[in-house]
Amino acid sequence: MTLPAWHPESLAARAPFLRRRALLSEATRAFFRARGFTEVETRYAVPAPGEEVHLRAFATTRERPDGGSEALWLHTSPEFAMKRLLVAGAGPIFQLARVWRNAEGSDLHADEFTMLEWYAPGAGMAGLMDQTEAFLRAVLPPVVTCRGVRSDLSRFERLSVAQAFARHVGVDVLASAGDAPALAAAAGLRLRPGEAWEDLFFRLLLERIEPHLGRDHPTFLTHWPAAQAALARRDPQDPRVAERFELFVCGIELANAFVELTDAAEQRARFLADRARRHAMSGPDWPLDEDFLAALAHGLPEDTAGIALGFDRLAMIASGAGRIGLVRWL
Repeated sequence: MTLPAWHPESLAARAPFLRRRALLSEATRAFFRARGFTEVETRYAVPAPGEEVHLRAFATTRERPDGGSEALWLHTSPEFAMKRLLVAGAGPIFQLARVWRNAEGSDLHADEFTMLEWYAPGAGMAGLMDQTEAFLRAVLPPVVTCRGVRSDLSRFERLSVAQAFARHVGVDVLASAGDAPALAAAAGLRLRPGEAWEDLFFRLLLERIEPHLGRDHPTFLTHWPAAQAALARRDPQDPRVAERFELFVCGIELANAFVELTDAAEQRARFLADRARRHAMSGPDWPLDEDFLAALAHGLPEDTAGIALGFDRLAMIASGAGRIGLVRWL
């Protein structure tokens, strides 16, 4: 029989992991404050939670004193709010934010969890990777082991998506962009019914590439195809790819990062395309975030780089916990 989280024996079993989490929180704040970052707090209930196609948001309602009401959503990330602060001139900022993603739950996922996000104007992608390496080395031991996988933090691998597909799948993924049959043929696979290029891209990524990432050493998977740019800027040197990276440690996807797109017109076009895809999947609707687009048009600092890092997963890696429930107080 599983004991409830409030039971003294249950808390005692989690206590070593939770104490390590508390120390990690203190070390995180000390790291960023020492480097001139300001800790911020932004609203959790928002009119528009973002346009990510595959994330499901929690709905809620604000009741106003005049008797009216307003539909709101628990945010899936504080990124839009934090970028508004960057436009306002807040400078380097970080936040340990509670975020919500509906219909998620596993050893590595929770429908409510903590996200560490930070934004560094002018850092660019290489600068943000340097910051991330310094942060992990400051808050983690030199060698970490989690879920049976060991990572040595003395070296971080920087591997482009194209390099990863060439190494582990044997294909030129950028040459096939948008052409699912061509990618399937090159990879020696049969397309599944209704499988688009992006679907096959992620199938190959999950099945053939991710099992090799972040094992002996942490891995930055960089320069994603432009179709997966999301909120990232296209690489000025190669517009086929976006200035985006994901970080893997102990085989766990730990963070997702962008050099931020500053073109409001392009961002609007991406939002509308994502909304159309979400509607086709019968996803819920909310107003387009015109306030964010107006802020972007006003001017986000160039070469701003931002990262969203799963703090609960970082606590797992720091403490050696095998599942996310062990690093949650309740």
